[in-house]
Amino acid sequence: MDSSTNKLYHEDDFDSRQHLEDYVSDNPDRISHEDSLIFPIENLIKTFTEGALLQDTEHRHHLSIHLQPDSHIKGDVLIDISLGSMIYHLFAASDFFNHIIVLKSRDSCIIELKRWVDSRTGAFDWSHVTKRHVDTEEDSEQLQDKEGKVRSALQHVVKCNLEKEDMMDPIILPPADCIISAIFLDVISRDQNDYMRYLRKFSRLLKPGGHFILIGALEMTYYTVGKHKYHAFSYDEDFARKALVGEGFIIDRCNVKKRTDVNDHVDYKSMIFIAAHKEK
Repeated sequence: MDSSTNKLYHEDDFDSRQHLEDYVSDNPDRISHEDSLIFPIENLIKTFTEGALLQDTEHRHHLSIHLQPDSHIKGDVLIDISLGSMIYHLFAASDFFNHIIVLKSRDSCIIELKRWVDSRTGAFDWSHVTKRHVDTEEDSEQLQDKEGKVRSALQHVVKCNLEKEDMMDPIILPPADCIISAIFLDVISRDQNDYMRYLRKFSRLLKPGGHFILIGALEMTYYTVGKHKYHAFSYDEDFARKALVGEGFIIDRCNVKKRTDVNDHVDYKSMIFIAAHKEK
């Protein structure tokens, strides 16, 4: 299929439940979790528990790491702007933020996510992610407590309009202490200009000194959901770093993991995790 005919996440039909089943379900026949879940979850846990570690990843043969004073990422409000109805990244965040606000551009993603938040019959099963966070498969009470904590923090799932200058208009959100964006800029951006334009909109939701956590797929040109093929904007680590720096962010942590899972569902080369903070 010619890439120009690929569908766009925010403009064409998108099956949010099928996306979850294809990429983050516990079905052993689906895509491996090594890249899609384990890598980002481990980085999120380290980032929240250890604080912002400043890493010199520009010179990989001379890697330096040191803990910044008062660098822990925590606060009152976290805003999530991510692909589909994924919430694996919010399990770690729920221990450090009182309120989680999730922004979605698609009604189908809102409906799917609220099904889980409201514990409705047929909701997607995230217990395999919960188990990874609580480090046990036997303690059912601990699993329930963890999911309950996420549900309690995740108080608002709000629709946004990506094409408005103020994408939340007419809603006014409290400024965020932290924003997480997982595999989202990758799928809504057609080119570099789009990426920078959307990143700037997201950045406006962040308070001065706030943190931005970016999870992305490098050099990806497409991904599939069911039988449908979707566009992805291909970029590399250097572009991601420069994009954040260009918007006034200081990068605290940047880790890249080469792809280990081989399949035809998606063609990314590496996964990237960046934690940065906004200059005051």
